[in-house]
Amino acid sequence: MNKGARVVTLLIARFGYILLIITTGYFLVLSERLRGQQHCQRGDGAKVHRSGKQQCFLRNDRDVREHPFMLNALFPQTIFTTQHRFDDYSANDMRYGDMSEDRLKKEFGLTNISNVVDPFTLTRLTPFDNPQNRFANVWGDTHRGMKLDAHECAGMLFEEMQVTSLPYSFVGPYRHLINQMLHHFQYAAGTPFYDMRLNVAYQEKLNADSLIKKVIKETIGLCIDYESKGFPQNRLKDLHSAIAGAVLPKFDSCIVDKINGMGIAVHDIHATRIDILELVVNHGGWRATVRFTGQDHFGLDVNDIRNKTFNQFQFFKIWFVLQHYTTFGFRPFLTNMEAVTVLEGSR
Repeated sequence: MNKGARVVTLLIARFGYILLIITTGYFLVLSERLRGQQHCQRGDGAKVHRSGKQQCFLRNDRDVREHPFMLNALFPQTIFTTQHRFDDYSANDMRYGDMSEDRLKKEFGLTNISNVVDPFTLTRLTPFDNPQNRFANVWGDTHRGMKLDAHECAGMLFEEMQVTSLPYSFVGPYRHLINQMLHHFQYAAGTPFYDMRLNVAYQEKLNADSLIKKVIKETIGLCIDYESKGFPQNRLKDLHSAIAGAVLPKFDSCIVDKINGMGIAVHDIHATRIDILELVVNHGGWRATVRFTGQDHFGLDVNDIRNKTFNQFQFFKIWFVLQHYTTFGFRPFLTNMEAVTVLEGSR
């Protein structure tokens, strides 16, 4: 064999060796993929996981048991939020400076709202102007008191609110909270309000309200998966539905909140959010740390002032005029509070 033939033979041998390696590798990859498909395609489930280049389908209960941690909820997580939004500055009770004297008087009957000033004529009143005085209006519509500017008139109305709030806030550790909130109303130009005493009051209300905690505790207890030591993600909707059917904490008790100041400082709570901060599950039971966040509006809307409960008292009439009358237009504000509770259950 001459030299040229030997070179050709050597090249053919090397090419065949390379082709053999490529073919073997191809069949190995194909075989691996076929085994992966046989492993993943079981029953009639759906794709829930992807790892590398290979997709895996969890198709039946056996696969769920083999991958329990993929289905458990991760915390912290919000489990409930009311339909009323947080930071809702577009709400009716957050409007201000939007009503004329004519509307306030004709539509809402707000003519005599104060014993010390007439906010519409900016005049200081005398004892003869008090509707309860037997000599009231003996001079007709002529006011005999001194003229005031809008700032002075508003200051006197706020002082009167401080006095007229006393029947609603004369007992308990939170009786002075309304005074601080009125000061905020007067000077803070609508910025949100925070106070640790408000958080403490909300915490006490939550501690005393066993119903909502019972609902959350019972639902968590029913849904806990002790095999995977967690709370199934797909059961969060059941927890949300249970809370939605319960009464959330608010300051509307028949007696206590009507005299401790909380009934007028907060009363109802506009928006509530509930978060599970931590959930620990062991063989014998579980423990959850739950945070309640509440937000209310320190403001009145037309439905409030039309309510006889509000319309008959000077405190609320002055409040409505200070907020809505175009001459004043003091801005309502958001009140924020939060409380944390720990719930536990056994297996």
